[in-house]
Amino acid sequence: MKFYDLLIKKGKEDGIVKNVVGGIVLNSNQEILIMTRKTDDFMGGIDELPSGNMDSGESIYEALVREVKEETNLDIKHVNSYINSFDYISGSGKKARQYNFVVTVQSTDEVKLTEHDSYKWLSIEEARSNPKITDEVKYTLEIYYFNSLQGGK
Repeated sequence: MKFYDLLIKKGKEDGIVKNVVGGIVLNSNQEILIMTRKTDDFMGGIDELPSGNMDSGESIYEALVREVKEETNLDIKHVNSYINSFDYISGSGKKARQYNFVVTVQSTDEVKLTEHDSYKWLSIEEARSNPKITDEVKYTLEIYYFNSLQGGK
């Protein structure tokens, strides 16, 4: 069984109804793409990673590529690593799990938003201390930061 399939299988066993994917997108300065949700949306005004729902019949990889493209206009070249997942209750009341990955995109020059009010490139330190980022995403960023230090050295 493939890794992505194992993640979904575990989610089903845990009662997850809605699968979501998220990507840590880095620019050439190793800054992280952070987007601000529209104020009239679920959890409006928070800062977040590019992320979104998996469609029926879609794999995690396919959803990740599609969601990053839809939300940012950026094309994923490579999925570098899996970071973690976290659970939450969606706006429709469903038990959701977001699977987070570090991705490399073709270019970071042409960010075009479709579902967010604004975006910014933040250093890992700025992102980790951003009060508009949820604790779950901050935890994801902490794991990314730890891994980027080659095992926490």
